[in-house]
Amino acid sequence: MTRVLIVAASLDILGGQAVQAERLIRHLQDEPSVQVAFLPINPRLPGILRKLQSIKYVRTLATSIAYILNLLREVRKYDVIHIFSAAYLSFLIAPTPAILVSKLYGKKILLNYHSGEAEDHLQRWPRSTRSMLRLVDKIVVPSEYLVRVFAKFGYEARAIFNIIDLDTFEFRQRTTLRPLFLSNRNLESHYGVDDLLRAFANIQREIPDAVLTVVGDGSQRNALENLANELQLKHTTFTGRVEHDEINRQYFATDVYLNASKIDNQPLSILEAFTCGLPVVTTNAGGIPDMVTDEITGFLVPVGNYGALAARALKLLTDGAASQTMIERARSECTKYTWSVVGPQWLDVYHSVAKK
Repeated sequence: MTRVLIVAASLDILGGQAVQAERLIRHLQDEPSVQVAFLPINPRLPGILRKLQSIKYVRTLATSIAYILNLLREVRKYDVIHIFSAAYLSFLIAPTPAILVSKLYGKKILLNYHSGEAEDHLQRWPRSTRSMLRLVDKIVVPSEYLVRVFAKFGYEARAIFNIIDLDTFEFRQRTTLRPLFLSNRNLESHYGVDDLLRAFANIQREIPDAVLTVVGDGSQRNALENLANELQLKHTTFTGRVEHDEINRQYFATDVYLNASKIDNQPLSILEAFTCGLPVVTTNAGGIPDMVTDEITGFLVPVGNYGALAARALKLLTDGAASQTMIERARSECTKYTWSVVGPQWLDVYHSVAKK
């Protein structure tokens, strides 16, 4: 049996990596050939110490100390340390300590890199990334796009797709599409929610009763709400953070999914929209063209072209036959992201890395 420790954000940090870690752990617990455990990069401090995590700056220091102490205590018990990774400063704060502690104990290291910002990260932060990447035994990424990015810098990576659980999302047949639009991304600049709002302004000029629900939170929320006011958008709601087990309601209540990413990899929200029966209109950022085929499983537009985003969304509403075919093809596409396909690939990686 291979003992695997997964190091990642918990769902206290709601985002794609936390969701993927939770799904992976849940499925691995049913696999007899592995023993899996979880170590969060954002541990909750016990008792009265938890108050430290409510103080800006002190929070980061206290959480980091607790995280490193947990690594020192737990890593030695496992054969393979599976470390989720983002880019830039996050790479230094979370994966780097886990890599160093794993190396200290002589453990096999699997780096699971998820960020669509990989190319810029690897180019602009060469020293901190190269020194760490040389220490890992295997790099796994969720898309062929990131395989190509890492290859540019001389690193071999293997693609294992993100996991989508079809049973946890409710498919709704949409015979007629209503102008009810959904965005479900963190409100950060590289996800292009500003362009999405501009696209919706164009849509609303054509369909004044159109509705937009913006799910998510982030550093750009105030700026985006101000932009919505400047654009005089009506029927536009910013929900803030929606827990993952509640997001199904948002998909169920809307009819078209919009995504205006400027930088991206393999958005879980697009897969979830596919699963729920929402047709997708998205930019072609990063790895998105590897998962969305233009005019087959969704509509692709150039990054930054919010006019095209709006035009394609309006086309969906007026071409019922094409949208229904697109919905059916997109849902079929989701099978390659299910555990029955993805699971054996993870097991193969774990066992092969453990034997190195």
